[in-house]
Amino acid sequence: MLDLAGPLREWIEEGRDFAVATVVAVGGSAPRPPGAALAVSADGTAVGSVSGGCVEGAVYDLCLQALQEGETLVERFGYSDEDAFAVGLTCGGTIDVMITPFAGGRRAETAALAAAARSEPVALARVVRGPSGLLGQALLVRPDGSSDGGLGGGPELDRAALDRAGALLDTGRTGTVELSEDGSHCPGGLTLLVESAAPPPRMIVFGAIDFAAALVRAGGFLGYHVTVCDARPVFATRARFPQADEIVVDWPDRYLRRTETDGRTVLCVLTHDAKFDIPLLTEALRLPVAYVGAMGSRRTHEDRNRRLRDAGVSERELARLRSPIGLDLGARTPEETAVSIAAEIVAVRHGGTGAPLTGSGRPIHRADREPQPV
Repeated sequence: MLDLAGPLREWIEEGRDFAVATVVAVGGSAPRPPGAALAVSADGTAVGSVSGGCVEGAVYDLCLQALQEGETLVERFGYSDEDAFAVGLTCGGTIDVMITPFAGGRRAETAALAAAARSEPVALARVVRGPSGLLGQALLVRPDGSSDGGLGGGPELDRAALDRAGALLDTGRTGTVELSEDGSHCPGGLTLLVESAAPPPRMIVFGAIDFAAALVRAGGFLGYHVTVCDARPVFATRARFPQADEIVVDWPDRYLRRTETDGRTVLCVLTHDAKFDIPLLTEALRLPVAYVGAMGSRRTHEDRNRRLRDAGVSERELARLRSPIGLDLGARTPEETAVSIAAEIVAVRHGGTGAPLTGSGRPIHRADREPQPV
């Protein structure tokens, strides 16, 4: 739901009534992850998606029904072998969708949407399975540990939810949490969906070259806040990188030491010059970031590894380096190379193999695999 913060915040300010359908659980090859949402206003306007088209019509009708009845409900959609033309998912998976009416009130959700619309980090924990009296109850969680709203089960439950939601917010992740109704952390009668809205993850591209310009565009498309860093002011210019969020003229290793990174940060080293690469990668491979990749031929890679070992980089640290950078797509142009690098970043994030789906026999959407915070 928080990914619709912009339009939903406008609806609230305009005084519109609306309902939000949120994917709260998936099974098998489901098209959208937990947190994906479709919102429908009382006048019939719709934004968002829960399935990419398979069940949107049925969910749309349920949103209008929830607005009329004023009740939160949960509906499951799956594939029907008996009637493939019935409302369901053609991909063969299942999704559970919670539909919540917003007709005034709902303090925690309103505050969460306002914060997310301002790009402030916030998490929203909602009861998606449990006693009917608690279904849809919500708790807003901020990075400083403060909260708003409540789950309706007492202070112990709220404290446990605050702890678990805060942990997901720290990494910018959305996921489900199993708790007992009494607030113990043991799985019990309650399931919470925790949606995290965090600032976009960072992609830092070192080396202001043509390949970097293409990668900046790909990084922006994937939702990263993209920084280009190069020590040469003649190359690191806004004219060359109009789509970069930030351009920094500095020695790469010095900039990396003083800038903020986290477990979602992606570092792409395209400098292809030992005087930049070695001090930079020595710093990068010791940071708890999501991805470190470096451009170069296999000969360059072997020479770079030797220099890094001489600089004191351990074998464990060296094993984190993705080099030569990207997946083997046969890329030649800067744009093709950017796709190769972006594909590897996505594969690392979701635990993918990078192998063709044709003939693999593996599920396309692996709901049982824990996504990495890239």
